[in-house]
Amino acid sequence: MRILIAEDDLASARYMEGIMARFGECLVTSDGEQAVAAFEAALDEGRPFQLVCLDIMMPHKNGQEALLDIRALEQRRGVKTAQEAKVVMTTALGDVRSVMGAYKEGATAYVTKPIVPERMFETLHNLGISL
Repeated sequence: MRILIAEDDLASARYMEGIMARFGECLVTSDGEQAVAAFEAALDEGRPFQLVCLDIMMPHKNGQEALLDIRALEQRRGVKTAQEAKVVMTTALGDVRSVMGAYKEGATAYVTKPIVPERMFETLHNLGISL
């Protein structure tokens, strides 16, 4: 499985990569613009990401904006709903508005920070992703 991780905090990015590496090949980006560019490049290569972990609060383009762009790319490329990337939003924000907004924009799940590996594994399992 190919996994895209967008996280602007270097320590958090390394931590997420360490957690997610057991599930597949990971690519880490540091902001939403880079994440969208990497997602598009993967589609161009015919090697799309099956899982995307997006931090909500990032510079240049936040996670919700990146999510909208990713879903628009999939739609323009004719990706069927069943084949869309699973998108897990990661956030330190506890407010319901941010989380519900992410679901409305096409997120598959969310996990609050600090990321606890067991909680992430449970979320992935609920999405049908397992080791």
